Amino acid sequence: MQASATADSIRANTFSPLKERTGQARVGTIGFGKIGGVQVLAPVVLALAVLLAPTAGMAQAAGGGGARPAPSAGGFAGAPMVQVPRIISPDAAPLGAATGQMAQDSGPSPAIRELMGPSGVREVAAAEVGELLRALDAALSAQDPADPALIPTQPVESGVLLELYTSQGCAACPPADALMEILAERRDVFPLALHVDYWDYLGWKDPFAMPEFTARQKNYARLRGDRTIYTPQMIIAGETEITGPSAESVDAVIRAAQAELGQVKMRLGRDDTGFRVEMSAEPPLQNGAIVQIVRYVPDSQVEILRGENAGKVMDYANVVTAWHAVAEWDGAKPMGMNVTLDGNSPAILIVQEAITGRKKPMPGAIKAAIRLQ
Repeated sequence: MQASATADSIRANTFSPLKERTGQARVGTIGFGKIGGVQVLAPVVLALAVLLAPTAGMAQAAGGGGARPAPSAGGFAGAPMVQVPRIISPDAAPLGAATGQMAQDSGPSPAIRELMGPSGVREVAAAEVGELLRALDAALSAQDPADPALIPTQPVESGVLLELYTSQGCAACPPADALMEILAERRDVFPLALHVDYWDYLGWKDPFAMPEFTARQKNYARLRGDRTIYTPQMIIAGETEITGPSAESVDAVIRAAQAELGQVKMRLGRDDTGFRVEMSAEPPLQNGAIVQIVRYVPDSQVEILRGENAGKVMDYANVVTAWHAVAEWDGAKPMGMNVTLDGNSPAILIVQEAITGRKKPMPGAIKAAIRLQ
């Protein structure tokens, strides 16, 4: 049976922690969907601001039993992704939604330029972008039934985020895919399977694969100074890489990552309108951070008809279907946000440091991860 999945949408309202509502940013449905009652056409925006497609080619090997390096053809030149927004204070009102000043004062942010240019939708003047943002904000404000202060929150513990880069076209991946089923039973970790597309040429097109996940894996490699990526490959807490992960090797790194959690304190609340998330850091983060929300399918079964795994019926756990950047945080001042999720797919919220790169921010340590439930 061939499995398929669709990305659910997200609406997020970001507020300053002050009692008065001093700023809010709304990043509505990412992809095709609606913001408030307004239809939005943004074909490229599923683009995980997952921290950004590299442009330089790379090629060196890093070891790893039971894993295969990605093919070198094409290097690291991938489809461009939505630019990670600049790091700002929560009081600055991301995207200029509350103040209406961003577009007029400084032109569109990199995220808006990436959205309106390479997507092929159209290029627009800065003032026009500002008008669009203000119109969307007004529409959302009219529908916002809850003051953020009215949703009570309580402390919630972070788990360790595990990212498995895998493919249905990779003969070495089934053992790691099976390990994910075991890890998915644990409550202290959040294992996520990101299917990459660079093995699709072998005869089987992975229905879960997305080029954005390949780009994210490549960016991790660039930050480490590696010139080759592999499947299966696991990134733990945004920092530690394991090629050909085993239960023993993963457990050891999880224990070390758990000892590092706690700098970012998370609070979570829920009512009929959605979720309230609050975050603070002590001491403040060294780098700014991007708040992201990941949607996934808990389990799927796929019969693979061609390629290296032809004839196998594979079970997959926690297959990622969408990865959205919903807010930016300076990591110094406390920040809160209201989140509304469309659809029934489970969701994980992560806070990930954005490391300054030569040309663009790069994915850093994941300082917090919580389940929205």
